[in-house]
Amino acid sequence: MVDVLKKKILTHLRHREYKPVKAADLAESLGLKKDDMETFQDAFEQLRKDGLVVIGSKNFVSLPPPGAKIYGTFRGTTKGFGFVTPRDANSHGDVFIPEDYKKNAMTGDTVVATVTKEEKRGKEERYSGKIIEIVQRANNRFVGTIIKKKDFYFLLPDGKFTELIQIDDVTAKNAQPDDKAVVEIISFQTKNEFARGVLIEVLGKIGKYKTEIDAVIRRFALRQEFKPECLDEAGRAARDFEMGDYSKRLDLSEKIIVTIDPPDAKDFDDAISIDKNRDGTFTLGVHIADVSTFVRPDLALDSEAGKRGNSVYLPGLVLPMLPETLSNGVCSLQPAQKRLTKSAFITYDNSGKVLREEFANSIIHSKARLTYTEADEIIKGGKTDRPQEVIALLRDMEKLAKTIEARRRYEGMLHLDLPDTDLVFDKAGQVIDAHPADASYPHTIIEMFMVEANEAVARMLHSAKVPFMRRIHPDPDSLSVKKLGEMLKMFGVTAPRNPDRFDLQKILDAVKGKPRAYAVNIYILRSLSKAEYSPLNIGHYALASRHYCHFTSPIRRYADLLVHRLFDMYINKEDFNNVPSHEELIETGRHLNFTEEKADDAEEDLKAVLILQLLQKRLGETMEGVVSGLANFGIFVQCNKFGIEGLIPINLIGKDNYIYDHRAQCVYGQRNGKTYHIGMPITVRIASVNMSARQLNVVPVEQENEKREHKREHKKERIKGKKIKKEKSKKRKK
Repeated sequence: MVDVLKKKILTHLRHREYKPVKAADLAESLGLKKDDMETFQDAFEQLRKDGLVVIGSKNFVSLPPPGAKIYGTFRGTTKGFGFVTPRDANSHGDVFIPEDYKKNAMTGDTVVATVTKEEKRGKEERYSGKIIEIVQRANNRFVGTIIKKKDFYFLLPDGKFTELIQIDDVTAKNAQPDDKAVVEIISFQTKNEFARGVLIEVLGKIGKYKTEIDAVIRRFALRQEFKPECLDEAGRAARDFEMGDYSKRLDLSEKIIVTIDPPDAKDFDDAISIDKNRDGTFTLGVHIADVSTFVRPDLALDSEAGKRGNSVYLPGLVLPMLPETLSNGVCSLQPAQKRLTKSAFITYDNSGKVLREEFANSIIHSKARLTYTEADEIIKGGKTDRPQEVIALLRDMEKLAKTIEARRRYEGMLHLDLPDTDLVFDKAGQVIDAHPADASYPHTIIEMFMVEANEAVARMLHSAKVPFMRRIHPDPDSLSVKKLGEMLKMFGVTAPRNPDRFDLQKILDAVKGKPRAYAVNIYILRSLSKAEYSPLNIGHYALASRHYCHFTSPIRRYADLLVHRLFDMYINKEDFNNVPSHEELIETGRHLNFTEEKADDAEEDLKAVLILQLLQKRLGETMEGVVSGLANFGIFVQCNKFGIEGLIPINLIGKDNYIYDHRAQCVYGQRNGKTYHIGMPITVRIASVNMSARQLNVVPVEQENEKREHKREHKKERIKGKKIKKEKSKKRKK
């Protein structure tokens, strides 16, 4: 509990809206009760001794000010200067680094900087820094596009915060401008000279699918090929499976069990059964691929899976956590095949309340492999060749899922509506279109069942008093909730000052299907912490769950595999000896959070590239969107069809002088009074695309109408002026 409170205290103090208060007031802001005060004092004292919080004048609590030196991560800008984000949070935040004082640091480098306090600007203290040491280079290899300036060749690295790298010998690999390439740094930039690098690999011409996907793989350092020893271990495990003795497992071979997955899925790691019991209750069976039988601890394959952390799903390509012999083979719950599973049986009453839970190592034969679309058609009464028992199972699944969903909503579960986009490829691998991803109810059915199984296993492991890898989602900080309430009111949404999860449910329901829905969902998401892996007993806020872990996707997530090993020990009634300690799980959790974020970033980056390439061919076309963000440099617009955000630069909004009003959360024209606010529908025209920076620029169609109207008015004035001149000329002649 002390570790949990330490995390909550630091999160609260780091919030930009925090104003120093006394320790007792801080505890009140955190919503703590009298019974929690002793633990709060312990947590606070540990943070104070570690120098992570300080007590200043009037006994006010705050983060420490920047010290004489800070250790952190450098982020450069295209304008020359940069910032250092301190490793240990302080009361100031990022420290500004002038161009003359950034040494030869590049974006992502770990650095040490001296800090100087400058004069106050208004009420804010100002600090600037000077980098004195580069502790570790983030990367000495960069991926980008080759460009030519005069007689010199450069690499323009992909990403927003980038610096040009001069390439010494382009001809060595027959590289040309507009080639995507990998360059290794041989000398880092100085104030007067560019960084210099040598060409390592030419990936191909920009715009080609293979080129772009290879670039993303190199840029995010994603692991591709498996080492021979991993492939050998996977092969042996697959062969041993056929010869194994599974008589001690619960035999579910005759039970009606199905899988439901996307049409292009190959790794089926979850299957479902439902039993109607004589007393009117339902028993949900969630059967998960038993990867732990095939991937043993401390072997090469386990080590590699741990390093990968998860499978990476890129548009058109999967980089699996496990070799395909396992992931698409003997671990995948393919129909009509003998497969090993770990089963959670959860029995419910008619209101969806959990009555009992049982667990077993099992063996199944899936009776059908369904897609979400097919399952949806069957549930809606469409024609199908599937056996009657499969049809009956699907209808029972729908009924039970709706009951569970209603119960979870009553308990406070939040469901954010953030639509995804599916890309449409041609035979050559080029993106030719995009459309909203399928969101039919079978997605919710599987989601509800997986959440229930994850929760059941977490409760079981918690009761066993063993440290395990949880999936945690901390409650939002009180300052974040207060700020969210203020923002929602600015969107025209009725909201209490400090909305709780039930208030958020009502708000999400109220805006569903309306133009501002996307913006409201995004701002609620941003006000919440990010879910993460950790052994801390914090619970999961968005799911309204006290105990939660990931158990249902061991083919693609290493965290689930760790949970499966503890599941085995519980089933076999083994002592929990030689299991990872709390401290070891903390470190493993940090690594898994990193690999998950890296996979998400890589997927998002490639998706953005492919969509921008498509839009680059459609310059001048119009798109429907909604204002999703405001800044002093422009208006962000979420484009409905393509699921990508575009920017209207402030100077291209219209012929008026447009100003960003942070308090009112709007951009307005000083003379014409035209106002742009978040959630406002808007039609925009595609103006330009910056591939390297992953940026789409758009302009409002109204602005173009204004220009045309202005031209017409100007033309009328010219014609009128010519007529007046003619009349004057005639009068003079008379």
